[in-house]
Amino acid sequence: MDKVLIAGDFCPQARVAKLFGAEKYQAVLGDVKEIVSGADYSIVNFECPVTYGGEEPIEKCGMNLQCAEEGAKAVKWVGFDCVTLANNHFYDYGEKGVDSTLKALSKYGIDSVGGGKNLREASEILYKEIAGEKLAIINCCEHEFSIATETTAGSNPLNPIQQFYKIKEARETADYVLVIVHGGNEYYQLPSPRMKETYRFFIDAGADVVVNHHQHCFSGYEVYNGKPIFYGLGNFCFDEDNNYGKIWNEGFVVELGLQTQGVTFNLIPYLQCADSPSVKLLNQHESELFKKKIRELNAIIADEAELQKCYYAFVEQSLSSVDFLFEPYTGRIAKGLYRRHLLPSITNKKKILSLLNYIRCESHLPKIMQSLSRKISS
Repeated sequence: MDKVLIAGDFCPQARVAKLFGAEKYQAVLGDVKEIVSGADYSIVNFECPVTYGGEEPIEKCGMNLQCAEEGAKAVKWVGFDCVTLANNHFYDYGEKGVDSTLKALSKYGIDSVGGGKNLREASEILYKEIAGEKLAIINCCEHEFSIATETTAGSNPLNPIQQFYKIKEARETADYVLVIVHGGNEYYQLPSPRMKETYRFFIDAGADVVVNHHQHCFSGYEVYNGKPIFYGLGNFCFDEDNNYGKIWNEGFVVELGLQTQGVTFNLIPYLQCADSPSVKLLNQHESELFKKKIRELNAIIADEAELQKCYYAFVEQSLSSVDFLFEPYTGRIAKGLYRRHLLPSITNKKKILSLLNYIRCESHLPKIMQSLSRKISS
């Protein structure tokens, strides 16, 4: 049996960055080193570019993440063989950040997939021979500010049509096909119905396993047509000054057993960067409580109606953070007053209908995307 281990988001920030700067890798990752290095092949999502000081952050909404070279060195120290680069932060420091990251990974002999100097490189399948069998890894992410183009660096975009062809290509020569996606709603512990439909489609196309991360919290899983789909691993090692509670700190690595009879799996839960800046395995009692939460999530994922209900409740709760995007209010105070209905809506119904049509229509959406992109660059 080939044992392949997959972990979620790795981004050495805050306390962890200081420890890595002093090369105190044991203090942060010592508890999981045996598990990571004991697998035949181990993969983690590298959530931030390596920078050396000369790189400039790109203009975007949200944080621009980065780490020092010690971040790559820590990945090697704990035993990861490969990093996924299709995520929403890989291009945070532009072309130079991508180049610095690729060079640092190469320096430490770490494989990568899902990112490159252009779209062709970013979309390449990674093939690995493990114990005489070939594993194909396909990595992609949802569209944010990191997406590669034919002429610019970045991450491989989620495009089910293109992933279909890549899965078919991999299936011709590989014994096992693994698809890893970076997507979902942050701090929401369930997949959207779209995610469930898409990831099942990848299995129908020929993938043996689909794994997702990005939400900064763990989710459940299902076995579809005999093949496992994991909807969220949670953060692997991601320290944060803000306190998000256990939803940020709890996660699991998935240990896959690849064999001709099918894929087996084992979940290994941990607590990361809570009271201490470290990744600590849960004890037996804590693990049982954790797996009980997983079973509760699995039950919702298995129930189409309940999954829809939970998702639309989440969307409704999120509307207050979206409504102001269609208004001219930009400052913190103005946004707060608008949310409290102390400032009026200035967008009329006709304009809202036009926006809705441009956003949801497949033929119109590229126009509004191009228009907004030009406004940013002008």
